[in-house]
Amino acid sequence: MHNLQKNTSKQNHWLLFPFMLTLILVLSACGNSNTTVENTGGTSNTTAATQAPTETNQEAESAETPTVKTVSTVKGDVEIPVHPKRIVAEEYLGSLIALDTIPIGAPGLTLENMYYKEALTGVTDTGAYGKMSPEKIIALNPDLIISGQAESYETLSKIAPTIIVPYGDLKDAHAELTYFGELLGKEQEAKNWLADYDKRIAEAKAKVDKALPADATFSIMEDGGKSIWVYGDNFGRGGQPIYQALGRKPPTEVAAEIMEKQWAEISKEALTKYAGDYIILTSNNLTEADYKADSFWGNLPAVKNGHLYVWKEERSWYYDPIAVLTQTEELADWLINNK
Repeated sequence: MHNLQKNTSKQNHWLLFPFMLTLILVLSACGNSNTTVENTGGTSNTTAATQAPTETNQEAESAETPTVKTVSTVKGDVEIPVHPKRIVAEEYLGSLIALDTIPIGAPGLTLENMYYKEALTGVTDTGAYGKMSPEKIIALNPDLIISGQAESYETLSKIAPTIIVPYGDLKDAHAELTYFGELLGKEQEAKNWLADYDKRIAEAKAKVDKALPADATFSIMEDGGKSIWVYGDNFGRGGQPIYQALGRKPPTEVAAEIMEKQWAEISKEALTKYAGDYIILTSNNLTEADYKADSFWGNLPAVKNGHLYVWKEERSWYYDPIAVLTQTEELADWLINNK
């Protein structure tokens, strides 16, 4: 009986062995499964931890790179895009083009500027100069508007950030290009353009200085038929190229007056007072021959000596850096051939 129980006990041990082995294997598998999840989780957490700083850095860099800046203007501080992409420009198109910035809209008058008309192909006409159409501008969805018309600010600024630079505030090509280079973040482009400008102006001036007496006087005039105007060095009609670029002077007696006021309306009888040795005259209707035949004009020494240069307003009115450069070279060529 004892042996039977002993044998039975041994048999029971052997019967339990497969069960215990199976249990061990199951527990082992569960242990391995838990380890895999933790490792995967660990790997995922490590990857996330590695990526998180990169994403955070990118966000920080984005936050540190401003998209707008504040500009001081005659109308107070104005917040504009750092890199505007859709500019409507009522003024200063020549400077924008020189900086390789083509506006999306501009008044019809400026689009007809013969000195850079081709560069504006496809630019939308925004209406009359000085009275641009708000509806046309809104349709263009600009991110910046540039104008010289202070009275238009309230209307324009409701459409987009608006920079007003009154006519005459920027005294020459250097002031204008430098200002817009800083405004548009194109300082180096402005410096490069002005370096070429200075070189070409210096060459033109050297030719004129060699051909003409240093004390030869110049007058910038416009004949409107019923009225005659004389101009200073910053009012178009040839003042910038003659007085600024070529460094020439008006008659001493009237120099202070026209340089301070920049323009004066005179009568035919006053021509002798304002006429210099050379006259640069804007006239749409008359030619040099017509003025030689006129009783007033024909008696002026400049006209008698062939020192009268007549051009139409489509060539003389513009005063942007591109126009001034072309005008200076054109007038220099005329002067050395009519000394």
